Amino acid sequence: MRLIHGTPHFRPYTSAAGGWGSAHSVMNILWREQAFIKGSAALIKQNKPKGFACVSCAWAKPGDPHALEFCENGAKATAWELTSLRTGPEFFQSHSVTELRGWTDFDLEQHGRLTHPMRYDTQSDRYVKTTWDEAAAAIGAQLKALSPDEVVFYASGRASLETSFMYQLFARAYGTNNLPDSSNMCHESTSVGLQESIGVPVGTVTLADFEHTDCILFFGQNVGSNSPRMLHPLQEVRKRKVPIITFNPIRERGLERFVNPQSPVEMLGPKSTAISTQYHQVAIGGDTAAIMGVAKALLEMEARAQACGGPAVLDHDFLAQHTEGFPHFVEQVQRYSWDDLEQRSGLTRSAMEATATIYARSEKVMIVYGMGMTQHRHGVGNVQMLVNLLLLRGNIGKPGAGICPVRGHSNVQGQRTVGITEDPAKVPTDKLEALFGFTVPERKGLTTVDTCEGILDGSVKGFIGLGGNFLRAVPDTTRMEPAWARLRLNVQIATKLNRTHLIPGEHTWLLPCLGRIEIDRQLGVEQAYTTEDSTGCIRAWRGNAEPASDQLRSETTIIAELANAALGDSVGVPWLRWRHDYALIREAISKVYPEIFHDFEARMWEPGGFHRPLGATHRQWATPCAKARFITPETLDEDDDVSKGETGRNVLQLMTLRSNDQFNTTVYGYDDRFRGVKGTRKVVFLNRNDIVRLGFAPGAWVRLRTAIEPEVRREVGPFQIIAYDIPEGCAASYYPESNPLVPLWHYAKRSKVPAAKSVPVIVLHAQPDADDLDHAVPDTDQIM
Repeated sequence: MRLIHGTPHFRPYTSAAGGWGSAHSVMNILWREQAFIKGSAALIKQNKPKGFACVSCAWAKPGDPHALEFCENGAKATAWELTSLRTGPEFFQSHSVTELRGWTDFDLEQHGRLTHPMRYDTQSDRYVKTTWDEAAAAIGAQLKALSPDEVVFYASGRASLETSFMYQLFARAYGTNNLPDSSNMCHESTSVGLQESIGVPVGTVTLADFEHTDCILFFGQNVGSNSPRMLHPLQEVRKRKVPIITFNPIRERGLERFVNPQSPVEMLGPKSTAISTQYHQVAIGGDTAAIMGVAKALLEMEARAQACGGPAVLDHDFLAQHTEGFPHFVEQVQRYSWDDLEQRSGLTRSAMEATATIYARSEKVMIVYGMGMTQHRHGVGNVQMLVNLLLLRGNIGKPGAGICPVRGHSNVQGQRTVGITEDPAKVPTDKLEALFGFTVPERKGLTTVDTCEGILDGSVKGFIGLGGNFLRAVPDTTRMEPAWARLRLNVQIATKLNRTHLIPGEHTWLLPCLGRIEIDRQLGVEQAYTTEDSTGCIRAWRGNAEPASDQLRSETTIIAELANAALGDSVGVPWLRWRHDYALIREAISKVYPEIFHDFEARMWEPGGFHRPLGATHRQWATPCAKARFITPETLDEDDDVSKGETGRNVLQLMTLRSNDQFNTTVYGYDDRFRGVKGTRKVVFLNRNDIVRLGFAPGAWVRLRTAIEPEVRREVGPFQIIAYDIPEGCAASYYPESNPLVPLWHYAKRSKVPAAKSVPVIVLHAQPDADDLDHAVPDTDQIM
């Protein structure tokens, strides 16, 4: 069923990120989606004033954009949404749900845009066409029959601020704080860690800081595949000779070299820009030890400076005036020997000292990080260790310095800003109650992990999904799918068919919505929407393409009609008025969050948008002690539960990763250009020494099994082994295919983010089936 892009093979990729490889990839997907003309026209307006916000990552959009302000993955997301392919009622007449469960993720979404509201019919095992009125009435009736805390309102992170605000109002007016979202799976460790350390739950860096910085440290983030537009400011930084020091288990091409595909000179010439000036392949789970090593080197440099009367290495004035907990942190750093730090980090003392030397010479330092830091048992501690390193030299609260978490979904940070959270303490409940006349429930709602546990034990009976592919994204997939089928109510608001839609509950509805790129007309008036990017910048946008079907409704309209059917006028929210005029929603947002959204309607059209206020950028710390806090990690072991079971040397630490040809659970194709893999995703990357030591050979077929909790068998495969440049004792395979290996309980302490970046596994011999052999990689005896 799957489309194969050429013969599967593995061949090390030697070109830079960007360049002709990127240009070819964009042209290929525009052609494949039959969206060459429409997609090309849309790309000109992508991330531009009066245009639309990219539906892919949340990286910042400059106020003064490039001629083409999109990247390879952003172009893929646009082509994917504007495809001319359709999945309408006739498709579902021809294919049962049972049959469709045998399709791949790629094939399901590749078939095209959903066009009509559908309901699942148990007798025929098919989705059948319905009407919007029937769907709203039936879903409203089911919600009335359920207890509010039995229902979960999930948001994927792509919905606009207007839609997100309405959605959280719907849930709370209904009577629950069950509002998990994709942050729970990715950056909740950031929200918890930064709030405790510096008093804000988001990063402090803006695009302007890249113009002033004189050093950048990168941790656990693959810019080339996950946020390629960031390569433009990184390239400008490198042209100023600013050092960029990277810590990552795998050498990712986007952090090595880059050719700007918008520069004719670079495209036609042989040169590329070297991005990282130091590249340290830290062991999986070794980040805390590596940062501790850099801090230890700084303290030793400070001691030598004091002994000889040299200039101070640490910023003592900042430490005294703005921080708490520094002496205890120093004690903890000194407690660890260099042998401890080398063994746990997988790096040499010299590597950590080299980083410290550059850091000490730099006055304005930024730290950029991604899910390689947050998706560990001690992911919160990882984030706080990054803050500790910045605090040592006063690198928060001045231009060119700060902390920069790189978010995934394009408005996941924004939806949190307007109330998508399971914790009612994080929303202004007094304002909500005064404005809308209902009582916000006091009980804390369910996170994503809590939701999964509730589905497994039967306490969660209803699920409304605002976008996303929840069942594919969560851990412990093999256990979750049978439990999901026991849901009484399953409502999915979506643009394309995915795996989650194919495990129907008792009452299942598939509601197709407008994409962000499409024109949203309400009573003949084109509506604007707003988003917030990773740097806390809020801007207005408009779609510019005609809808894929006249049956599509905006997410805002769908939520309004569901809320009206379930609640009517029992609360003072004018659902049906709001669906026709999004300015009314923004007016309400500005009343609930006046410190952020005052003069919302005017400011959202300012060139480059406006930034939400962040006290830490002005060295105002909203912490209990009114200072930035050094918070010392409990342990160097980022995943201290993984050693409770089998701990022999045959256990490897596996991290899940995305390919160059996907965005989150959306698989655009079977090529991972930067890692040299073509035509397949059934691979596991291992160090050559581990391959030989464990009795395998490159190209061998294996299964991966979770090495803890043996009474629950978690296994994936068969996968082919690829010999790769990854630290010994480590392994990597693709997400979401490897999600069944992640136990549901294996999550970050205090944030409940699944610890998918360090899962203990054993590698077992496997016999591939005929399809696997047909698509085997023939030349895996190479190494990057």
